[in-house]
Amino acid sequence: MSKRLTCDVVVVGAGMVGAACAFYAARAGLDVALVDRGPVAGGTTGAGEGNLLVSDKEPGPELDLALLSGRLWTELAESLGRAVEYEAKGGVVVASGPEGLAALEAFAAEQRAAGVTATAVGADQLHELEPHLAPGLAGGVLYPQDTQVMPALAAAHLVRASGARLLTGRTVTEVLRTAEGAVRGVRTDRGDIHAPAVVNAAGTWGAAVAALAGVSLPVLPRRGFVLVTEPLPRMVRHKVYAADYVADVASDSAALQTSPVVEGTAAGPILIGASRERVGFDRSFSLPAVRALAAGATRLFPFLSDVRALRTYLGFRPYMPDHLPALGPDPRVPGLFHACGHEGAGIGLATGTGHLVAQALTGKAPDLGLAPFRPDRFPEEPV
Repeated sequence: MSKRLTCDVVVVGAGMVGAACAFYAARAGLDVALVDRGPVAGGTTGAGEGNLLVSDKEPGPELDLALLSGRLWTELAESLGRAVEYEAKGGVVVASGPEGLAALEAFAAEQRAAGVTATAVGADQLHELEPHLAPGLAGGVLYPQDTQVMPALAAAHLVRASGARLLTGRTVTEVLRTAEGAVRGVRTDRGDIHAPAVVNAAGTWGAAVAALAGVSLPVLPRRGFVLVTEPLPRMVRHKVYAADYVADVASDSAALQTSPVVEGTAAGPILIGASRERVGFDRSFSLPAVRALAAGATRLFPFLSDVRALRTYLGFRPYMPDHLPALGPDPRVPGLFHACGHEGAGIGLATGTGHLVAQALTGKAPDLGLAPFRPDRFPEEPV
């Protein structure tokens, strides 16, 4: 066994959210150890598209967290922007018919009242924004605050900038607790790490880490596929998606759902999503899901019919029943903090999450109220 380590806080999970928690905790003056059974960004983060979105969030706690996170991403982009392929390219949400457009514009009006910049785009203006869009669309909304990063790069650079002790290839097997029940560190398959605080940033596996501390957290995997095309000149300027994507994100259905989401990247390939289904941790290839993605993308951008898809990959979004993450201290176990359950928004919400968790760790009043994100807001289940 390795020599026992001691620090101020152990962050479990070296994905984007864990990296952000380590970064902001270290910036607050804490000695941080970041632990993962795999490599940095080896789970959901490495399978993500890197979206930092406000366009798909209705007014409420998640949108507030997204706006805070967006401001923090903008600050980070001043030093890390090029290294993490940060692109402030904006998003365009399109509607195929008048009824869908009316609903989209009503949704955008509510978002504007909450601080989102959203500009109505008429049918005759869509092709000024996206020249290769299909003809006949009713209109859309432009969201200039939507941005993108390359998620694996972003996580790696935040870990490096944090100065945290990075301990990969270590599986956490137990959350250590005092006789009074408070956290005193974690046990791994390569030795103990002692600390008065543990942050559960294990993403889709957040329920398993919570269970190691004796509490329940209803995080479930929601599988999604992404198609990646051959490298192209910049044919898609924004993140572009159909208005029904918002409804799919908010859905509680376990069945397969797909809605077209298309975006270019700094490296050239076009990324095509988005599918959602709850099938546990089944990593099987799904031809129906991938076919549906391709069909939806070519409806939005007909030129894609002649473009080769080089590969597809899948990941598991950490789904929560009310679509809000668990964030902050767990009143059931002193010293246990959670930062997981962001579903498909973890990359975008990571900075705000890390910032708020660091404030909680250091006893500062949080910039956002944490009550909607309380880890104990769900009925207790046996662990």
